[in-house]
Amino acid sequence: MAAKSFDMVVIGAGPGGYVAAIRGAQLGLNVAVVEREHLGGICLNWGCIPTKAMLRSSEVFHLMHRAKEFGLKATGIDYDLDAVVKRSRQVAGQLSGGIGHLMKKNKITVIMGEARIAGKGKVSVKTEGGTEELSAKAIILATGARARELPGLEADGDLVWTYKTALTPPRMPKKLLVIGSGAIGIEFASFYNTLGADTTVVEVMDRVLPVEDAEISAFAKKSFVKQGMKIMEKAMVKKLDRAKDKVTAHIETGGKVETHEFDTVISAVGIVGNVEGLGLEELGVKIDRSHVVTDPYCRTGVEGLYAIGDIAGAPWLAHKASHEGVMVAELVAGKGNPHPIKPEEIAGCTYCHPQVASVGYTEAKAKELGFDIKVGRFPFIGNGKAIALGETEGMVKTIFDAKTGELLGAHMVGAEVTEMIQGYVVGRKLETTEADLMETVFPHPTLSEMMHESVLDAYDKVIHM
Repeated sequence: MAAKSFDMVVIGAGPGGYVAAIRGAQLGLNVAVVEREHLGGICLNWGCIPTKAMLRSSEVFHLMHRAKEFGLKATGIDYDLDAVVKRSRQVAGQLSGGIGHLMKKNKITVIMGEARIAGKGKVSVKTEGGTEELSAKAIILATGARARELPGLEADGDLVWTYKTALTPPRMPKKLLVIGSGAIGIEFASFYNTLGADTTVVEVMDRVLPVEDAEISAFAKKSFVKQGMKIMEKAMVKKLDRAKDKVTAHIETGGKVETHEFDTVISAVGIVGNVEGLGLEELGVKIDRSHVVTDPYCRTGVEGLYAIGDIAGAPWLAHKASHEGVMVAELVAGKGNPHPIKPEEIAGCTYCHPQVASVGYTEAKAKELGFDIKVGRFPFIGNGKAIALGETEGMVKTIFDAKTGELLGAHMVGAEVTEMIQGYVVGRKLETTEADLMETVFPHPTLSEMMHESVLDAYDKVIHM
């Protein structure tokens, strides 16, 4: 087929790729997007969005069981797992269709197929109708990542699941093992545990949610255990013996191997970048542990070739990918104000119960970097809105540079903290000091008042504790 020429070709239509395409089109570029599966990528179709829809169902289910606390009566409380899943798929489908609309609105050419970089500025796409040859001044790799599978722990879709099967489960687990306690693992553990599964979480590190501040991890673990989860830290699943309707897990902990039986296992042990089959090796692109090595502007070292999102390394977050997409599109167009993304300015959110959110340095990291710090804390139990909501389990923690007043990090666990964290994100971006935050008037009654009180506590000025 005849070659088609574009200013920019984006490979992958996830939260990095489709955003890059839209921003490029807004800036006057002629843009094409190549996607092999679904517009919206993993995040929208099999990750962020459908998991939140399912977690919302489990949250409502949990609240229904607490009806008496609020002076309400509810009997015969139950759930329909198929209906829960159906709703989550509908939510994902609605948003995926919305991406298609945005592509048309911005006059972006969408090509469904498998892409390979055929040379400098050239992309070859295998489609159902044959092969299409594209040329472009700039190519953006936004192919994302997939679930990591460890030898002996491979998913089979029956007894051992990855996130995809966990989102469209063939049955409700009775006795569930979740391998890995990062955001993906702990969110699925929270969902299925709330619906009644006897849930065990195995984490190889010394604590659950290991990227979070240690104090927040400890608080979250205490809450998970209170909910009935079994947490095994500094433990490793060595192998899985599969039989009819059951899996025997060999778990090493404390130098000894224990065996435990489960009917379902969810493997959430990280991700692997989708770098295969793209022709990157032939181009001389450097790949480190399945991720493309880039500079702060997402340049790969090959002229005109960029990599954004999960394929370009941590943090593996949709919002990081989207902002990288905007930055690269502006670089390609030579317009806007492109600036590198600083990982420490990107918030992380985990939508388990209770929620966890953070931005910046943990207390341990701040000390490791040599900062003299001031730390403030405020518990949910001291906040009027939290008490009124019946959500008194949680805390807000803030970390400041004692010399300059710079907000080094903020860490939260509790109801709706994933919505609250952005206040601190903006604060860090604007280089807000402790004085700015203390002088800010927070509305009452709100959960956000705890953000204020935590800052006050760091400087021995806390009011309600």
